This record gives sequence, structure tokens and C-alpha cells, in this order.
Amino acid sequence: MEQKNILSVKNLKKIYSNKQAGDNLALNDLNLDVKEGEIFGLLGPNGAGKTTFINILAGTVVKTAGRVSVWGFDLDKNPRQVRASVGIVPQEVNLDPFFSPRKLLELQAGLYGIKEKDRITDTILKLVSLEKQANSYARSLSGGMKRRLLMAKALVHQPPIVILDEPTAGVDVELRQNLWKNVKLLNELGVTIILTTHYLEEAEEMCGRIAILNKGNIVALDSTKNLLDRIQTKKVTFKTDIKININDDDLESLKIVSHLDNEVCVSYEKNKINIEELINLIKKNNVKIIDISTDDGDLEDVFLRLIKN
Repeated sequence: MEQKNILSVKNLKKIYSNKQAGDNLALNDLNLDVKEGEIFGLLGPNGAGKTTFINILAGTVVKTAGRVSVWGFDLDKNPRQVRASVGIVPQEVNLDPFFSPRKLLELQAGLYGIKEKDRITDTILKLVSLEKQANSYARSLSGGMKRRLLMAKALVHQPPIVILDEPTAGVDVELRQNLWKNVKLLNELGVTIILTTHYLEEAEEMCGRIAILNKGNIVALDSTKNLLDRIQTKKVTFKTDIKININDDDLESLKIVSHLDNEVCVSYEKNKINIEELINLIKKNNVKIIDISTDDGDLEDVFLRLIKN
């Protein structure tokens, strides 16, 4: 079944004008579609335009040109419906320390004009595993709980799209795994997720498709798998019974990364060398190969290549 677009962005531009410094082009002709039910990653270095993009959807920044539609609503014609269709989990923790999670969610529901009988506060608290802390002061919550409470706040009006802005910036590994689990759960319930991040492993772990932004331009937009397939360089480590004699120019594109007594790590380009040639080269010296481990490279390699170009 063809998934339909839940968010569609055409030629989106944002220019910040500054009399002293001149114009700053934060978004330059951005085109992208997000499909219903996917986890979509928006990656890029700081200042790439990710936050500007989110703020335009949130209604806190006014675009310069272009079209944005969410859930079929046009941002210019139906700004309120667009805002109601999006839940945003901000980067910084901005919670009132003297309210309990339940109270905060009830207040948030009130702001959205949701009638008491239609509120799903308890369901949301359960979803982010805060039902036990429902009535504790927000200031007594741990960092991880506060992050989950921010997520809960974004869910109060049951938006079809949730945007997570750098959700795991500055959090420890365990907490990151926990948040990922929560996000996947939310996605399984049918919520479309847009995730901005500069942690590439996060994008690799979570996102089906990724757009890479640099200086306001999309430099790549593809499935995570295709982006990873674009990496040409492969690394291989060989453990051998004796030290081997091997040089950079023995095969085209071969580079010795490190060479210890009986362990050598080399990199090569997949389209120039196949692994058999490499194994034959090593065996030529009457050497026994005890172990081989390969490293396929990760999104970081794609990212750096795209941003360099």
C-alpha cells in the first residue's frame, strides 16, 4: 500500500535579515516529504537549519517563501490546524519545577482547549512510564524522567506527528536506549516521528529515511540503508600467525591503517578490490590467517563526505 505524505515541504526558504551582518540564508529551497507512520531523520551539523525548520512548523518562526502542508493543511491557510497536528519535544528541559507531571499535562490539555472528558492524561503517563511519579513535583524527577515528561507534554493533543529535537543531546547511554524504546513504541502506535539529531548512531538505529542538511540545503535524502551503501571504504583487520609484509601499493586503493606484530588493519574501496584478492595477497607470504574482522563504515563516513563536498 502506498503510504501517503503526512508532511510536504516545497521550496521552503528562510532568510534572516540583519542590517549589520547582511542576510543569512537559514533554509535554501528545502524540498522533502515525510510519509505517514515513518521515523524520519533530519541530520546536520549545528547551524544547518534543523531548528529553523522545526520552528517554522511550530509557528514560532515565519518562513520567507515556499509551501508547507501538514496532514493536508496548508501552513498559510490553516496555521492553527498545522500547529494542532504537530507535537514538539524541545531540546531544552523547560518544565515548571513546582507542578506534578499530572498537573502539567492537565494544564497543557487546557491550553489546547481539550475538554476534561476527552483528556488522556493517564494513558500518556503510562506510555512514558511516569505513572508512579504522576503526583510528584517535577523538580524531584531525574533527568531521564524530565525528558519523558517533555515527550508526554507533546502528546497531550494526540498529534499525528511528533518532532523530537535532539532528544538525547547530553544524556547518558542507558537513558538514550530508554528514550529510543519509548519513541519506537510511539511509532508502533501509528505516530509519525521526525527526529533531528547529530548523533549518527541514533539516526542509524532509529530512522528508516534520512535527510542530511548542511547550510540550509539538503545534501542527501534517502533510505538509511541506501545511504550506508554509498560508503565505498571498507576496513578489515587480519590476525595472522606471523608478521606479514604488506604495503599500501600492493593493490589499488589499499591503505595500511595499522600494523602490529601479527595483526594488520587495512582499508580499501569496495569497487576496486574484492576481499578474495586481499586474502590471496596475505596468504602469498605462507601465512596462516587466524581471524578476520570487517568494519563497514557508518553514517559518519557518509555525513563527512557529503558535508565536505
